[in-house]
Amino acid sequence: MKKKIKKIDIHVHTRSSKSITRLRDDTTYASPKEIRKKYDDWGIEKGVILPGIMNECGFHIQSNEDAYELYKKYSDTFYWFCNLHPRMGKNSPDTDFSHFLNYYKKLGAKGVGELTANLYFDDPLTLNLFSHCEKCEMPVTIHIAPQIGGYYGLVDDLGLPRLEKVLATFPKLKILGHSQFLWSEIGSDVTEKTRGQYPTGEVKPGRLVYLFENYENLLGDLSAGSGGNAIMRDEEFGLWFLEKFQDRLYFGTDICAPFNYFGLSSWLDAKYEEGKLDEQVYKKVCRDNALKLLKNTK
Repeated sequence: MKKKIKKIDIHVHTRSSKSITRLRDDTTYASPKEIRKKYDDWGIEKGVILPGIMNECGFHIQSNEDAYELYKKYSDTFYWFCNLHPRMGKNSPDTDFSHFLNYYKKLGAKGVGELTANLYFDDPLTLNLFSHCEKCEMPVTIHIAPQIGGYYGLVDDLGLPRLEKVLATFPKLKILGHSQFLWSEIGSDVTEKTRGQYPTGEVKPGRLVYLFENYENLLGDLSAGSGGNAIMRDEEFGLWFLEKFQDRLYFGTDICAPFNYFGLSSWLDAKYEEGKLDEQVYKKVCRDNALKLLKNTK
């Protein structure tokens, strides 16, 4: 039997204490110990904490300092990204975000995210933040939304034209793409009505494949139902996509609540054991790409 590899989780959320519950159910964020248990069950070595600093996507707001303390206390379980809202500093497109980024880099932050501010991708405030992330060589994890209000995440239209604008404007900025509104565009059949859903069945390459083919600074965060579904919904296509973009795809979970379960980990293991997923691709997506990204943040 082929030996499974210990994975690195590019996307996880946790808090230092239990607190208020969600509006939609009676759950809290998963604790570090609860995440450690899941990691041991799923064959994951460590994960990247993405601090939940933004009101647009929060019921238990977290500071960068809290995420940093968790990283220090549970260094066998976590790496960490810092997070910045485009309105931070002075709510201006000339805020010096490098001041914040360089501070958190010295504390071991390996990137920025998850960006969930409900602003347009090409809002001057957002572009300013992206410019400083590029300057400071900090990769950014993004969450995409379809509109201002009623959602969290940076806003883009069907076809992701604003994301493309950012990719072209900041060619040295590594962007880890995430959310249903990104991954549903992997197929050509996506519409305004379905772009935020979890499509099923055969995939014919769509707009997202075009962006991956034309912008090497676009990376794929495969976490949650969105990223996992994009790969698993059509096995033949999913294996092709992993092979073609093997150097820019990253395993992730997006654990928030203690009950969260995501099937991509076992799917990747199974396809590798069945001989359908090349060993080199398996190792890159599950582990090596993440370690390289985290190591290269100086």
